[in-house]
Amino acid sequence: MTDDLGKVRERIDEIDRSLQALLNERASAALEVSRIKAAQLADGEEAVYYRPEREAQILRRIRESNRGDMPPDVMARLFREIISSCLSLESPLSVAALGPAGTFTEQAAVKHFGHFARIEPLSSIAQVFREVESDSVHYGVVPVENTTEGMVNQTLDCLMDSPLGVCGEVELPVHQMLLGREDCDPSKAVEIVSHQQSLAQTRAWLDARYVNLPRRAVASNGEAARLAAESPDRLAVGGLRAAEIHGLKVFDRNIEDFPDNKTRFVVIGKTLAGASGEDKTSVLVTVKNEPGALYHILEPFHTCGVSLTRLETRPLRSGSWSYAFFIDFSGHRDEPHIKEVLSQVGGNVVNLRILGSYPAAAI
Repeated sequence: MTDDLGKVRERIDEIDRSLQALLNERASAALEVSRIKAAQLADGEEAVYYRPEREAQILRRIRESNRGDMPPDVMARLFREIISSCLSLESPLSVAALGPAGTFTEQAAVKHFGHFARIEPLSSIAQVFREVESDSVHYGVVPVENTTEGMVNQTLDCLMDSPLGVCGEVELPVHQMLLGREDCDPSKAVEIVSHQQSLAQTRAWLDARYVNLPRRAVASNGEAARLAAESPDRLAVGGLRAAEIHGLKVFDRNIEDFPDNKTRFVVIGKTLAGASGEDKTSVLVTVKNEPGALYHILEPFHTCGVSLTRLETRPLRSGSWSYAFFIDFSGHRDEPHIKEVLSQVGGNVVNLRILGSYPAAAI
């Protein structure tokens, strides 16, 4: 038995040496890519090292070709980190996310860009947009919709006002926890704090157990965890990462009202993503308030067989009773049938703005 175990361990050590050599070989290839790109630049042109469509293609291929004992999702996450580390050798990425540390948005940013990107937590969604617009960071990650609570209106409003586009998306399962200090007695707490979306996502659970306890909305789950860490009389609703960062005890797990609760985030930036083979396009359409306005927008999608994945209405702040429609649909702007849809829609509206075509979430 001991000899068998020793042989297996020797084999593991040999595999580890092979993996190490291959990873360094991959890193060298990534650096060669950066040198080739730099040599092809025109005077004053800046190299683009992060290609979302290329990364999505790699991760999908890894998932689809995986054979063996390691689950496809785990294998894809490992390669996510390999890609992130190699990209950091070419050009380290800086990414703004709604903070502080411990928010679901920060988790989404790490899921999409890997741990080797520099994640900068910021205090508001608007600030994330401003930092990307000013080139203080390369990209931003902001929440756009939740499966139970719908759209994040602040993100939609920022997209209406900002010149930035959408170049990626992240889907994150959201599991809420009831958090507090080790010396906190939940039965004696004076309030529960969390982001308004998290309070909404746990409303029924909180009503059943803490119906008389005041709830206060704060800027983020990370901020709620920080506040809970300051007082034994305060509970917070947030994620496990927030509990770990602030040293909080988890009193109850998975308190979200719907177990399949997910939040979708978008990556904002100035990069135009190429076609990956499985893409989405987001557009902003403004129309006058007149009969048939929505029909004229939607009819081309039906005619061309394009699937809508989201439709959201926001009133324009001009006060003229005009409306903006945020529309997500399957396909890339460079595909012929998508070009035809956009041409037909553009002819029937006041304004059509393509927010971006980007790979559908790959992991």
